[in-house]
Amino acid sequence: MPDYGFRPVTAADLPMLAEWLRVPQVARWWPDAERQLALIRAERRAAPMRQLIALRGDTPLGYAQCYPAFHWPAPHFAGLPQDSIALDVFGAPAGRGQGGAWLRALGDLLLQDGSTLVIDPAPENLRAIRAYEKAGFSGLRIATDSEGQSVLVMARRR
Repeated sequence: MPDYGFRPVTAADLPMLAEWLRVPQVARWWPDAERQLALIRAERRAAPMRQLIALRGDTPLGYAQCYPAFHWPAPHFAGLPQDSIALDVFGAPAGRGQGGAWLRALGDLLLQDGSTLVIDPAPENLRAIRAYEKAGFSGLRIATDSEGQSVLVMARRR
């Protein structure tokens, strides 16, 4: 099994993330690359958000942001343990086909700090759902998030 590593996002990563956000498979689920990049930039140093680049060796494979699931309004996470950690992720072109593996490795690390990981893809984002299942997540329910969007709440427990 390959080794995956994670490092914090730096200002030098922003142009790379902008490129990834413009890839059609990413842009479909993370629309308006400039807006998304502005949010990433604004949250880069904001606690409690952790922004990470997933790596295999020196090759960047994807982006993950992790935060306490109840830090912001999240009605779709109701009923989950208070120490749940939410994730938002997208892959890099070089990481295609490895999302489930690096997300499993990241999950192993994050579950040292919380009992439950939660992720909320659009129900029609089948590629992401398959990767999340490979990473150990299972679907709990379809719910409406704080922006009125339908999401599939998926969790992975310690």
